Amino acid sequence: MEEETKLSIYKAARSIKQKENTLYNALRSIYEDSIFVGEISQLWPHLPLLANLRCGLWYSSKFHSTCYFKSTDGHTNNCSFNTSRLNLHVAHLAGQKGGCIIVDSTRRGKRFPDSMSKTIPIWTCVMNRAIRNYRKKFHDIDTSTKGDSNGYDQHNEITGGVSVDWDCSLHLPLWVSKTEKASIEERVEEWTERLEASGADISSLAVCLKKPLRPLWISQKTVIWLNEVPDHDSWDFTPIILVSASSSIGICQHRTTSEFSWNYIPGAGDDEESWARGLSPSLFWDNVYDIINSGPDVCNQKVADIIEKNRVYRAYRGENAPQITVKSLTPSSLSHEEPSVSSEILNLNIDMNRIKSSGDDSAISWLGSTNVSVGASHQLNFFWETSHCIFCCWKSTSISVRLSDKAYLHLPIATSKFDRFSILNNLPSAVSFAKLNLSKGRRLLVCCSNGEDISVCVCLAILTSLFDEEGKFDDGKWFNERRMSKWEMRRRLVYICKFATNARPSRGNLRQVFNFLIAPLLFPTT
Repeated sequence: MEEETKLSIYKAARSIKQKENTLYNALRSIYEDSIFVGEISQLWPHLPLLANLRCGLWYSSKFHSTCYFKSTDGHTNNCSFNTSRLNLHVAHLAGQKGGCIIVDSTRRGKRFPDSMSKTIPIWTCVMNRAIRNYRKKFHDIDTSTKGDSNGYDQHNEITGGVSVDWDCSLHLPLWVSKTEKASIEERVEEWTERLEASGADISSLAVCLKKPLRPLWISQKTVIWLNEVPDHDSWDFTPIILVSASSSIGICQHRTTSEFSWNYIPGAGDDEESWARGLSPSLFWDNVYDIINSGPDVCNQKVADIIEKNRVYRAYRGENAPQITVKSLTPSSLSHEEPSVSSEILNLNIDMNRIKSSGDDSAISWLGSTNVSVGASHQLNFFWETSHCIFCCWKSTSISVRLSDKAYLHLPIATSKFDRFSILNNLPSAVSFAKLNLSKGRRLLVCCSNGEDISVCVCLAILTSLFDEEGKFDDGKWFNERRMSKWEMRRRLVYICKFATNARPSRGNLRQVFNFLIAPLLFPTT
């Protein structure tokens, strides 16, 4: 009887939550919070506005760029510094512009997510220490080369013409306990050494940043005297202004306007798969007033119509063409018969006369001097003009690309959330395809649905398997002569992230790449 009572209470609570977390409630909450974000960004209009993926991306239509600081890296008693998410482009941008504003949100009734309370403060501290250590190497250069003007110029370039005195303190918000702060400080030096050993480009940061990085926190409860807002140039540090978009109320709050009643949801942009119904942040902001003014009763239908209209428009442009079934090649058919890769593929011819290049290269990232690039599938029409061969690795087979004398391979790879072995099982085919084409001097594009996860993991396997430490194609000689370690794989990932700044591979997918790399006999690349 007690179990039935508990079950009924659970059902009732879940039913109430579902009624509160409607699509309109979420989108209206995001819109209301975006007004606050806009007000804060106007206080420092010259500082770039960045969205912390994924939740933060919903709260403005005018983001300069994105970043990826995970809250899990700042969880209590489990803090870490992850070299898979270095966000070096954020430090560079802050150095160039004199600071930046990062937007995120949280659902848990807190003022700030853990990404802002601890992950980013840890990141700024580690970056500052690595820069200080790098500058120390050149601190005595002006005394040892007093008569050498070239040496003095080099010193000024590296140190930015400023003193090597550099704030490396760990700046945490007041609500983080002293005990936890002490625990984090004990590990900062270890994380700094890890960053320095990862191969990250610290030298460019030392030149770019004139002042040390330091976080500041702003929420909807922050009191700001508008006539006393300091100019960002007046601070003796480079500000990383952390804006928590949502109110910190713990439960949904009922709100009423002259037209509609709705429930405010704090951190509504989080976990978009559970409520967005296929709507993206960009599509939301393109139609924001139509959606908000539609009201709760017709919001779902309005969003469905917008999504369908956008799908048809993209299909007309060739970005998402009508479904075409592409014959996918099994891993076994590619592992030992290299000619089958191209002969099967080149027999396919898909008309692309209606497709025009968008000219938008924002989603393509060439990895240094290699002939390998990573990108998103919606830019295939642009990629075609810059690549000799294309490898598509996403689950859907709804594609549209022109195939003539250029090699193309599609493998339906799923993320680890849906298939724990999908990447592992398909990597032999992917590496074989890459080896065949790269050995002929061709330029290779690896793309997935968003260019952030699966394609990055596939590129990681290709670069590690077929390139030496200097980034030169060696047909796998360097790889076959060494025993692979997680640290070496991380170094290669740091190299990729230097160019693909939106890369954010999941832990499960990276684990599959490592399992492939440590078992070359099970997964031969020739």
